[in-house]
Amino acid sequence: MNAPGAALLTRPPVSGGSGRSLAMQLLLAVISGGYAVGAALGWGSEELAEIMGDFGLSGAALLAAVSCYAYARAIDSRERPAWLLFAFSSLMGACGNAIWGWYEVVLGEAVPKPSLADFAFLCFAPPAIVGLLVLAKRPVTRAGWVCLGLDSWLIGGSLLTLSWSLALAHAARTAQSGAPGSVPRAALSLAYPLLDIALVSMVLVLHFRRSEANRSAVNTAIAALALTVLSDALFTSPLLSAEYQSGQLLDAGWFAGSLLLAYAPWGARRIHPDPGVPGIARADRPVSRPITGSLPALTPYLAAAVCTLGILYNVVDGRKVDRVVVFTGCTVVLALVIRQGIMLIDNIALTQELAQKENHFRSLVQGSSDVIMIAAPTGTLRYVSPAAAGVYGREAEELVGTELATLIHPHDLGRVVHEVRRFLAAPPAEEPTTRIECRFKSGSGEWLNVESTVNRHQGGLILNSRDVTERVRLQAQLQHSAEHDPLTDLPNRALFTRRVRQALTGRRAGDHSTAVLFIDLDGFKAVNDTIGHQAGDELLTEAAHRLQDSVRAGDTAARLGGDEFAALILGDGNRDRSAREYQVHEIADRLRTTLSQPYRIAGSEVRVAASIGVAFADPGITPSDLMRNADLAMYRAKAGGKDRVELYAPQMQAEVVRKAELAGRLRTALHDGEFALLHQPVVSLATGEVTAVAAQARWRSAQGILFTPAEFLRVAEYSEGASGRPDGRSGGVGAAPARAAELGHWLLEEAVVQAAERHRIGHDVPVAVRMSTQRLLDRAVPLGSVEALLTRHGLPSGALVIELTVSDPRVPFDELERRLAALRRLGVLISLDGFGSGYAAISALRRLPVDILKLDRGLVEGVVESARLHKITAGLLRIANDLGMQSVADGVDLPEQVAALRAMGCTHGQGVAFSGPLDEYRLRRALVRGTFPVPGGAAQPALAGGSSGGSMAIHRGSHNETPVPPA
Repeated sequence: MNAPGAALLTRPPVSGGSGRSLAMQLLLAVISGGYAVGAALGWGSEELAEIMGDFGLSGAALLAAVSCYAYARAIDSRERPAWLLFAFSSLMGACGNAIWGWYEVVLGEAVPKPSLADFAFLCFAPPAIVGLLVLAKRPVTRAGWVCLGLDSWLIGGSLLTLSWSLALAHAARTAQSGAPGSVPRAALSLAYPLLDIALVSMVLVLHFRRSEANRSAVNTAIAALALTVLSDALFTSPLLSAEYQSGQLLDAGWFAGSLLLAYAPWGARRIHPDPGVPGIARADRPVSRPITGSLPALTPYLAAAVCTLGILYNVVDGRKVDRVVVFTGCTVVLALVIRQGIMLIDNIALTQELAQKENHFRSLVQGSSDVIMIAAPTGTLRYVSPAAAGVYGREAEELVGTELATLIHPHDLGRVVHEVRRFLAAPPAEEPTTRIECRFKSGSGEWLNVESTVNRHQGGLILNSRDVTERVRLQAQLQHSAEHDPLTDLPNRALFTRRVRQALTGRRAGDHSTAVLFIDLDGFKAVNDTIGHQAGDELLTEAAHRLQDSVRAGDTAARLGGDEFAALILGDGNRDRSAREYQVHEIADRLRTTLSQPYRIAGSEVRVAASIGVAFADPGITPSDLMRNADLAMYRAKAGGKDRVELYAPQMQAEVVRKAELAGRLRTALHDGEFALLHQPVVSLATGEVTAVAAQARWRSAQGILFTPAEFLRVAEYSEGASGRPDGRSGGVGAAPARAAELGHWLLEEAVVQAAERHRIGHDVPVAVRMSTQRLLDRAVPLGSVEALLTRHGLPSGALVIELTVSDPRVPFDELERRLAALRRLGVLISLDGFGSGYAAISALRRLPVDILKLDRGLVEGVVESARLHKITAGLLRIANDLGMQSVADGVDLPEQVAALRAMGCTHGQGVAFSGPLDEYRLRRALVRGTFPVPGGAAQPALAGGSSGGSMAIHRGSHNETPVPPA
């Protein structure tokens, strides 16, 4: 762990903890130093020296006992028994020094040998030894316990050999002399060093077996016990034991040892491992050096060397080798041999386990489909797994020694180097691995897409790599599919929009000569309807090829959906707007000509045209606005006759905004009561009598504008497209059909209500209501609703005329015939509107149950001026007469038309020549009058007609309409 990582991971100490520990250490050093100075100077008097040498040591030991006991009460862990034993050991030392002081200071006599003080001192070592065993890291196996015992005996035996050779043999010989009192004194003199040897042995052995918890406090306690043992060893040596007196400098060692033991549990810095933060317990620990880590293994050999020195001391000095020395040395050697045997067995087991694990991991590495590579800090590959032959097509031996940078694609090398440097600079604890994807050179020379997981390894890198070429290729295919049209493989709307955005925001942002072309194929729907959708797909594919071949290499051709295409023409920096418009217009016109050429589809020649809208990237325009402007220009091209090119002009947007606002008002107009119902009289051309009235709707908006049906139906058509474009060419069901159905329902019900009211006051005039074939065939509008409406308002049979327009040749006539027959059974008359125009007039007349024929106003308008139109109209009226039907001419506005139609045999007319649309008040006045003057006087019709009837049509261009009176 590097220094920044250690600084980040180390938990901040408690506030004031470091300062308090330092103050305690300074205080400990000052007190111990003061005691040592006093002892060295003799304390100024022999009496004070005895007091400080006896009761001073007793007080220091008592302080250590109290401190260890208090710490044991404060903690709750497996360390508590050890600190209680340390407290008892210190208490024994305090008692021994107190008894010693009682004899020397209080009684003023020499301390007898042996005495209670000796008993207390002898009780000091055993609790300390057991406490050290409690703090030690416990072996997990029986062999570990045996090794612990052998290590203890190796150290203890070697020290015993050396001590016996130096001093203890003399004490033993004194005990054998038989002098009075010599045996107890000799035994006592032997007991002290033997216990010290045992204590020293445990200190040395357990120094290398400390547990991880609270290492600093344990180290301090071991140091305190070691200092005490050292002072005991000096005291028992023959050089000092004879001349020792209380208060001498030797007492400073015991005093400092007791204070250090008292300081150990409180003043030493304690670190408790935090399982939530890895590395905290070891963040401040220096890395173990190799020689320090090998000291536990060298301890048995050092002990044997000490034992050998003890034996050599006796041999070199010419002394007779003592049997104790020989026995101890032999047991030490035997213990060393046994320990070496155990270590040998452990080493063999570890070697086998290591070989097994190595084989296991080697099998994993060699059998893995991923390539595992180890790179040195210089970037040279030091190891490559055998999987490289299958993945890269290159043998592992060939790659070893190769510079990694030479195998990475030059375009990816800079990115890889930057990522590796960033990874190596990051703290390992925060980012243990990273992932790199680049292109790697294979044995065949091609570049493979490789994904590598990178780990740190001794300053270098371990790379676990796998071939992801197929995945990258699949991702590229998916990306291509998401951005391109599946039929033509041209860019779709999403990619085209992104290209437009790049053109407006990139380095071409200041180039306002960039243009967008929106292209729509005129007549494509007819191709789908006539020769099928498969042919339509082939046509679209061919049109896409033509479009792609016609644009420049840097431009973009796209298919937006259906028969809509687009092209992005990048600017050339031309600041002359008129010249650029002329150039782009020429490109668009050339595209129009190319796309309008005949297509060879399914063995036949098919023709469609192209309407193209062009918009330029004006300053500050957004991509969506630019594409909308091109779309509006294309709509204007279609509205202007199709097969043409239109440049966008700002007034186009203003017109769209106006129509959008009008469409928005139309949505709520019906619910707000802004629609009014007018009626236009249908007059007999023979007598001028009002035989029926045609119901017509008018919309007076909240702004006071009066709209005719043709005007507000055009607004409905504008808002019909589901795509939101003004032409409504999406083919989807928009809001306008729903509003048209709602308006049709309101018109029928309001006309029936007012007609029923007029019938109740004596005006028995039928009312004609226009209804489209789509609404009549809509299964959501059951026929029972018409019957219920007539019954609810009491409108008699024959008083309602349904005016029907059939202009679509694909109308299901069978279903339409059944519906009309059901209406006729209810007493509803059927009028065929717009006869003479449209695709299905003759078929409808042949198959449908029709009572009244209503001539299209296009036939009526030119009946006087055009002899050809005169003959056509006369023929149609003859057909109606032969079928026994009434005939109604719509749009009779001039007296000459009245005379001509009457002469041809037309029975009824509707138009301004008699009256415009009337409100309810004026209508009732007209019905009271009953007749209108017929231009040219009353006359008998040339052909007899049937009973009176009426019909109605949406008024297109009538003049002098009666305004709706304000509500």
